Amino acid sequence: MRLQTDNLRLGNDLPSLLRALAQVLPAFAKQVNAVSEGRLSGSYNALTSPPTTGKYQAGDYIKNSAPEVLGTAGAQYVLKGWICVASGEPGTWVEDRGVTGT
Repeated sequence: MRLQTDNLRLGNDLPSLLRALAQVLPAFAKQVNAVSEGRLSGSYNALTSPPTTGKYQAGDYIKNSAPEVLGTAGAQYVLKGWICVASGEPGTWVEDRGVTGT
């Protein structure tokens, strides 16, 4: 989640500033709480596949918003997300897999 910063219409007085803060602080607090609890809803970088557009740097990470058990018996894994291994547009992405042990 990204907080909007271009339309707060801040006035030069304290009441205007307080009203603007009252609008954005609840959303900010909700996201901080979700992140601190490890919830996916706290992340704005969760997708169902690696990015195909945009500029990324090596080391950037995208979480999988739809994880499931994949593979065959004896070689099952969960696709946790994707990591960018070469910077670019959109960069080179590889899967981050977690083995299930089954």
